[in-house]
Amino acid sequence: MKKVTGIGGIFFKCKDPNAVNEWYKKNLGIEANQYGASFEWRDVEDSTKKGLTQWSTFKEETKYFEPSSKDFMINYRVENLEALVEELKKENVTIVDAIESYDYGKFVHIVDLEGNKIQLWEPTE
Repeated sequence: MKKVTGIGGIFFKCKDPNAVNEWYKKNLGIEANQYGASFEWRDVEDSTKKGLTQWSTFKEETKYFEPSSKDFMINYRVENLEALVEELKKENVTIVDAIESYDYGKFVHIVDLEGNKIQLWEPTE
């Protein structure tokens, strides 16, 4: 079973997200809104399929990355999230929350062996 299919997003904490977003805009041309910036790309195997990678800043005191104490979180794109979560449970991987569904896909959070919180995303395609 295919598991991770790509990077869905990079999220990191900072003291002043607005200032950091402005710095990235001025110096690297990243246009971010309140949710961050989305980078569109095409699938290597099927160029008719588009994908997005999200880049987002969070306030330093955000609780969103908990239970991790790290300053970053990576979102991985996956196929068949429900089956993957069942496999992860068998391997005693910490599943932080229940799978949630939105118009743009399904999400769940896990924790790796070093305490990094990871977001898994099965996009709606």
